[in-house]
Amino acid sequence: MRNMRQQVLILAGSQAIFQSISVLIMTIGGLAGALLTPNPSLVTVPISMASLGTVLVMFPASLWMDRAGRKTGFITGTLSGIMAAVISMVAMIQDSFILLCLGMFFLGIYQAFAQFFRFAAGEVALPAFRTRAISLVLAGGVVAALLGPFLASYGSTLFSVTYMGSFLFMAVLASLGLLLLSRLHMPTQTADPSAQTGPRPWFRVISQPSYLVALFSGASGFGIMVLGLTTTPIAMKHYGFELPQIAVVIQLHILGRFVPSFFTGRLIDRFGVTTIMLAGILLLLAYIALVLSGVTWGFFASALILMGIGWNFLYVGGTSLLATTYSAAEKGVAQAANDMSVFIFSLICSLGAGPLFNAFGWKTMHLILVPWIISLIAPVLWLIWHKRRAVRPALK
Repeated sequence: MRNMRQQVLILAGSQAIFQSISVLIMTIGGLAGALLTPNPSLVTVPISMASLGTVLVMFPASLWMDRAGRKTGFITGTLSGIMAAVISMVAMIQDSFILLCLGMFFLGIYQAFAQFFRFAAGEVALPAFRTRAISLVLAGGVVAALLGPFLASYGSTLFSVTYMGSFLFMAVLASLGLLLLSRLHMPTQTADPSAQTGPRPWFRVISQPSYLVALFSGASGFGIMVLGLTTTPIAMKHYGFELPQIAVVIQLHILGRFVPSFFTGRLIDRFGVTTIMLAGILLLLAYIALVLSGVTWGFFASALILMGIGWNFLYVGGTSLLATTYSAAEKGVAQAANDMSVFIFSLICSLGAGPLFNAFGWKTMHLILVPWIISLIAPVLWLIWHKRRAVRPALK
């Protein structure tokens, strides 16, 4: 039990480091892009390149970790994070938009491997502790809320080259992550004795009702979050706010995303995963309502907090639901297919963020999201109905 908790804490620390880097990039990525390109529609392309790197590497990363082990994969990903920071520093020195995009692509490789920290926590933990272990690893993002925006803002003017210091901090964080992961020891995965016939065909795994609902809800929640968060710094800059004010809003959003992770697992145990997912959808609708209500600092901060909590409920709920749909022999394909879908949504949303913002503005862009968010309710209700129908014959 003690070793289990220690390994979960190592994974939580690794997640905290990755999320700090991710938040740092979300804070300055669009602004750095704007500094290096005169075309306002291209400012979010560097962040989109990170999503592209994740999409392309996600599936191979999962299958390779099945063979080489989680630790080897996580270290490989973290080395890519260091490379991303170095390339991005050179990009700022050389005023090269292309190099910045390349650096963000390497960040996407790091991100692809880092997405499996939460799954690794579920593999380390005993079944009774699994949901809480996943929540605890995601709670590592609380550190990111405090550290990421601070390092982005402080590093932006640390040197004469704007944002070079921010990317230097990114390299330092990734190096610390490498040291932490050197102490990770994953248990040997044994075959499920009840699975006499081996893994099912991949289509049977991903066509399960629970799997489909977890995938659609998680991918949609992530896509909506990326669309809003990517454009928040640009929108706030447009409305006259400075980087320190923007950084605090990003901090509050990240706190909203990850502070609930300390108790989301318990809420799921008490009320059920579908109830928590429905609550997440309603919180995303409340986020849209606040966005449409005003553009003062208070409205930006409140809206981003609600978006963070809504994302948390959908993401932790979706991950917990997903973990019930596959065996140990099926996890590589099941996890990779889910997370690749999530980041395809993210890639589309990050690529569309700049053009949507420029075409429609902050408020109208969010109004367009309302039908998408409402569409998430039906699959969750369908899953509740499907499970009740499956239980009814057994009761008879």
